[in-house]
Amino acid sequence: MRDFIVFGEDFGGLPSSTQHLISHFPEHCRILWVNSIGLRQPRLSRHDIRRAVHKLFRVSKPAYQYEEKPPATNISVVNLVTIPAPRSRWARTIAREIMQYQLRIMIKEFRLNKPVLWTSLPTAADLCGKLGESHVVYYCGDDFSALEGVDHQTISRHEADLVSKADLILAASPALQNKFPAEKTCLLPHGVDTELFSTPVTRAQDLPQHGPVAGFYGSLSSWLDDTLIGQVAKALPHWQFVFIGPQTQSRPSLPELPNIHLLGPRAHHQLPAYCQHWDVSLLPFILNQQIQACSPLKLMEYLAAGRPVVTTDYPAIEPYRLHLNVTDSAESMIDTLRRYECNPDSLNIAPATIVRQESWQRRSHVISQLLELL
Repeated sequence: MRDFIVFGEDFGGLPSSTQHLISHFPEHCRILWVNSIGLRQPRLSRHDIRRAVHKLFRVSKPAYQYEEKPPATNISVVNLVTIPAPRSRWARTIAREIMQYQLRIMIKEFRLNKPVLWTSLPTAADLCGKLGESHVVYYCGDDFSALEGVDHQTISRHEADLVSKADLILAASPALQNKFPAEKTCLLPHGVDTELFSTPVTRAQDLPQHGPVAGFYGSLSSWLDDTLIGQVAKALPHWQFVFIGPQTQSRPSLPELPNIHLLGPRAHHQLPAYCQHWDVSLLPFILNQQIQACSPLKLMEYLAAGRPVVTTDYPAIEPYRLHLNVTDSAESMIDTLRRYECNPDSLNIAPATIVRQESWQRRSHVISQLLELL
């Protein structure tokens, strides 16, 4: 393994797949982690102004200051001053020069030797070939042409440029893999922190104490089927429906019902205290373009936690379908939850061994083998 410059989401938040992978690289690798350089132009909103101030003064996002442990000693986390998701040619040139100037100083300071440039953000495309890197790796975990909160047209141009420059493309799902040149693209599905999610922990105190509990964690965004959730919650008023995660839309979209509980975000290491102790784990997605291409981290984590998973149908569940409870309508989900009440053992549940071969450690080992072939 080698030195790396990594462009990803902000380190220390709810971990992205890139953070999981990089954190399992050997300790002798020197890693310069560059916090998010943006996927859209900022707006004159309170959220964007606060985020810009945090970036400028090198402050971590307040909602993310509750992670369990700091980065490993071989990972240096930095913020860059830049123009997020530059659109025009001149803006891209200015952004590249500003970032390049800062990074060259950091490369010298951290004594990086011909680092691999690894990016999960297409907006790093303009830096490829400018930092003395040995190779460029594009790790694609999302369909950016459909991802919410992204400047789609701008990002698509950056991604096309990045794809042409990349030596290796790693795609998290077959749908993403099929977007890119076959000769340099490999499938690398998301992994799971098996130990974290399978080791028994104490029940979270703020989980509802009465009635059966169905739970979901992740971004509360447009890919959730709010209509389905509302219909199921109304039909089963004695069930408690728990949603954990940040609200990414300007207005809460989930129905305001007494048995729907929005608990807000939780740190990643706290999630087993919820998903090990609710009765069923929910994946109530709308089958939109993003979900068709996704490989959700939470599916693997739900399986490792050992509770029945009740889900709508989408491509990423296929390898695990026999161990899931797949529904195709509100009526089907209602029937499934009622069946659980009558006999919890009637629902499909994954054996404990199902995700042991899918750990992040194993995924990192695959990456090291692929890099040796470059």
